[in-house]
Amino acid sequence: MRYALLNLLACPMCKHFPLELKVFESVKEKRKFSVESPFCDTYCAYLRKPVKELKTPPPCEECLETEVKYGVLICPNCGRWYPIIDGIPLMYPDKRRRHPRVREREVRFVDMFSVKYPELFQKLLSVYDPRKG
Repeated sequence: MRYALLNLLACPMCKHFPLELKVFESVKEKRKFSVESPFCDTYCAYLRKPVKELKTPPPCEECLETEVKYGVLICPNCGRWYPIIDGIPLMYPDKRRRHPRVREREVRFVDMFSVKYPELFQKLLSVYDPRKG
């Protein structure tokens, strides 16, 4: 997932924008992007600020070279969280998250990262714990 996607995403449940991003693993891809700055029109997730609050042009080319492989998107309004697995944000509404295959992927994600980030996952799992269904 590219940071620029956060310029478009909102919580599927409460529609809050922008979402918070916690990156667990990312990679830089040495590609040359030729973009106008700012690339994003509303929210710069790379700098974690609304575009209108930026005092200098954002590093759009550097941002677009960064791929978030694993992380979590958090809605600061309702507290729901959505995993990013292999670069794909899984942003299912609550009803869909109960599906066995979706829950299984989320359980594996929690098992993989909750040991590395215990404080964050203690908070996230108090809102929604896929292991409890």
